[in-house]
Amino acid sequence: MTIREFRDDDRAAVIALWQDCDLTRPWNPPERDIELCRRSGHGTLFVAEAAGRLAGTIMVGHDGHRGWVYYVAVDPAHRRDGLGRALMRHAEAFLAAQGVPKIMLLIRETNSAVAAFYQRLGYQIEPRLLMTKSLPEGTP
Repeated sequence: MTIREFRDDDRAAVIALWQDCDLTRPWNPPERDIELCRRSGHGTLFVAEAAGRLAGTIMVGHDGHRGWVYYVAVDPAHRRDGLGRALMRHAEAFLAAQGVPKIMLLIRETNSAVAAFYQRLGYQIEPRLLMTKSLPEGTP
């Protein structure tokens, strides 16, 4: 298994994996998220390959203080073989090399299996109040 940066020819396979893993939402087109990550200067999309095929992804970004992970996806055929753990270690090392002192992630409240996975990796729940505001598309 190897982990490397996303290439343009990965796009279709990445989006298909995200759809298979139920990570996409109509209000967050994956094509737009990939492009925003690539042009932001603060994010990188990594892919994992196993046996020459795309098997996982992780998108990593930061604001200089807090690192964030998104689109952590593992092909169902490769689950339970350490790929998710390897992707998270890769993201942690990448952020640490950038001087980012803390990593954060969001999980849907009902996704207890994923929460348990992150807890096994040493992540803990920190009580916070999350506030959001949707901006109209094209807002400067």
